Amino acid sequence: MIADDNTMTAAGRRVVEIVQSAGVAVHQHIFPGTPLLKPTTDNGNAVAEILANQAGVPLVVGSGVLNDVAKYAAHRVGRPYFCVASAASMDGYSSAGAPLSEDGFKHTIQCKPPRIIVADLDVIASAPTEMTGWGYGDLAGKMPAGADWILADHLDIEAIDDVAWPLVQDNLRGWLAEPAALLRGDRQAGASLLAGLVLAGLAMEFHGSSRPASGADHQVAHLWEMENISHDGLPVAHGACVSLGTLTIMSLYDWLLEQDLTALDADALIASRLRLPDEEAMIVQRFGGGTIADRSIRETRIKYPSDDALRDRVERIRSSWPQLRNRLRQHLLSAATIRDMLAAAGVVTHPGRIGMSRAHHRRTVIAARYIRQRYTVLDFLTDTGLFETALGAVFGPGGFWSEEPEGSAVQR
Repeated sequence: MIADDNTMTAAGRRVVEIVQSAGVAVHQHIFPGTPLLKPTTDNGNAVAEILANQAGVPLVVGSGVLNDVAKYAAHRVGRPYFCVASAASMDGYSSAGAPLSEDGFKHTIQCKPPRIIVADLDVIASAPTEMTGWGYGDLAGKMPAGADWILADHLDIEAIDDVAWPLVQDNLRGWLAEPAALLRGDRQAGASLLAGLVLAGLAMEFHGSSRPASGADHQVAHLWEMENISHDGLPVAHGACVSLGTLTIMSLYDWLLEQDLTALDADALIASRLRLPDEEAMIVQRFGGGTIADRSIRETRIKYPSDDALRDRVERIRSSWPQLRNRLRQHLLSAATIRDMLAAAGVVTHPGRIGMSRAHHRRTVIAARYIRQRYTVLDFLTDTGLFETALGAVFGPGGFWSEEPEGSAVQR
């Protein structure tokens, strides 16, 4: 059994009692509750070494990092694993991916999902409210992630999966409908949130990638996680980073949907675009040398379109913008609405509340496009020549990020 001091208190001791009462021996590997376990392949490899010297099946009691580390370790030794969820704090319970940092670069490593997930709703409802808020933020990120997939689908870059899409999107607004009830520890609201998170993980498993649940919102979040951003001496949680990434991308969508793209000039855009060597130089400038820059260059090379491909893309956007804009509007809520919902769930809604400057925030959005080959609104704005204008609009005077809203929650 893999757990930490906190999850042992929440559910681990009871799990040990149940398993031992069935006549099964339990070997325990318990991490300290503090400092928090880091999501790294080094930690996964350490657990894999422990498993290699044991004959049993790994069973993790926990969420987020514990689950990802155990998933990766079980994959390394070629064994199935079981999971007892301790909080509705993330969507990774049922997915095959383990998002871990390796040499400082966070990426999703394909493993295998757990054979069994057990979630006691009393345990879920009594989890720390900030952890439930992280899960709510992670689930809210499926809205801009879906919009990013709509863009990729419309431009014939990556088709929407008819199995994975409805698993996440058909009930998303319902799962997000009662944020205040989560703060009260409402059992049914927690069950609904957990259902949405587990189904999002299944959608990723069925699709074979994180596309159904992750877009530019997660790219922003992953950059902050790779920077190891902290507040008051503690790392800022993944769900909090995703919440801020979600609002960031939603603000760009708000701006985009007010634009008229029916007069785009493909030839002018091709003539003024950054060439691939210039993009690579920008990556080195933003990340310096090392693993993150090397991986970002590799990802960018894969998705960098030829002139002919960009011309076709721009012409399609120009001719079909009213239909595409309507499709996006039907899918999305406004950034202000999502901000209010996140705040009601007790989730941080402004980077300033975790000590981040507006300049740092803006730099992250610029750099986020490079770390994944996945097509998102960041690429769409670049293809249409509107990226800098959009950034100026949302970060400039009167923009969504020009002031910190009152009542924005403070959360790690």
